[in-house]
Amino acid sequence: MGGFFGIVSTHSCKTDLFYGTDYNSHLGTKRGGMATYSNQKGFTRSIHNLESTYFRTKFEPTLDKFEGNSGIGIISDTDAQPIIVKSHLGRFAIVTVAKITNIEELEEQLLDENMHFSELSSGATNQTELVALLITQGKDYVSGINNVFDRIKGSCSMLLLTEDGIIAARDRWGRTPIILGKKEGAWAATSESTSFPNLDFETVRDLGPGEIVRIKADGIKQMQAAQEGMQVCSFLWVYYGFPTSCYEGRNVEEVRFKSGLRMGQTDGSEVDCACGIPDSGVGMALGYAEGKGIPYHRAICKYTPTWPRSFTPSNQETRSLVAKMKLIPNRAMLEGKRLLFCDDSIVRGTQLRDNVKVLYDYGAKEVHMRIACPPLIYACPFIGFSASKSSLELITRRIIKELEGDADKNLDKYATTDSPEYKRMVGIIAERFGLTSLRFNTIETLVKAIGLPKCKVCTHCFDGSSHF
Repeated sequence: MGGFFGIVSTHSCKTDLFYGTDYNSHLGTKRGGMATYSNQKGFTRSIHNLESTYFRTKFEPTLDKFEGNSGIGIISDTDAQPIIVKSHLGRFAIVTVAKITNIEELEEQLLDENMHFSELSSGATNQTELVALLITQGKDYVSGINNVFDRIKGSCSMLLLTEDGIIAARDRWGRTPIILGKKEGAWAATSESTSFPNLDFETVRDLGPGEIVRIKADGIKQMQAAQEGMQVCSFLWVYYGFPTSCYEGRNVEEVRFKSGLRMGQTDGSEVDCACGIPDSGVGMALGYAEGKGIPYHRAICKYTPTWPRSFTPSNQETRSLVAKMKLIPNRAMLEGKRLLFCDDSIVRGTQLRDNVKVLYDYGAKEVHMRIACPPLIYACPFIGFSASKSSLELITRRIIKELEGDADKNLDKYATTDSPEYKRMVGIIAERFGLTSLRFNTIETLVKAIGLPKCKVCTHCFDGSSHF
């Protein structure tokens, strides 16, 4: 995934930029970067590898080298960025939160147009540089950004640090967010509204889908109006959003609580307590406990001193180890009890299998599981929210392949809640992992908890419905 932060201020911005960017750290684990601009020094840029450390530890020792009143920062799960470009549009630094599925096709087209790539990532094209090249094909920034929107498949939101403030452009279908904030003498834009409170920024509004604005210290100027259609990713609220963040005015923790509350009110299971799988399952479990009228217990705790991140490494063996090491069961809260656990989703099933085995080993009498979203049936072509490279990495598709002989057969039936195919698939998942019972939230419950019209929320990974 990834998250960014940009600020334009009447005074030095480096401290706000440093901390504002750091508040996006739960969105990525690979690269961190910052760039500032000053009239005297021009652009200053730094990029660090974060795979074995944290953003703060890499950037804090050299923070004094950044000068100027405007800057952008990024926590990326993809490419090294920011990229700095000198073009007919002027000099600019750029960061993106993007997933471009036709990158090889675009790369060939640009090479045929006599352009070249210099910022390679592990030998492959850096997608942020590709976006920058597409922008420079425009007669101005707005036409260049629309060239990106017109030609990519996937999604792309971006911040451009120019010699005249920051240009913020949200993905044409609004799949990823950009939130604007202000305080005296400064304006900022970020992927996470969580960046604002401790820096004394007040959230102003979200950019709309496809909207482009120029940000200066004294305000913003709209360069392109938002379009009406929107497909904001529902997984913002289910999984990778931070609990205190809001997107489209809907708070992450509140949505998780509401979805759990509604499930608890309608669930017929007989259990002793509700528990949340840290971190993203906790809000749902608190709501479930209230809706069901049972206590909430912390039967599993996350070891936050050294395992604070939500995202895990892309290597499967390392990911499995991390998933095990960061969660510690509490035997005293488990032994002899009928436990109901809430979690955000089931992707591959690896972590669920390991967790359930440990729970029984520690004396749990029953283990029920409730999932905040519907089963993931379709791989996401729009957002890089997981390390999945193939739909067969989804446990649902592997089961469908076992049942149908074809992983792509009858997907609409398996995606339909309470259809015979759906019930059979869910039953197999529950049996495979030794669960006493397993239940997924419905799309209707999730969308109602989010509080936006269904047509404005992307639920493609559940029902294959978004084709924009």
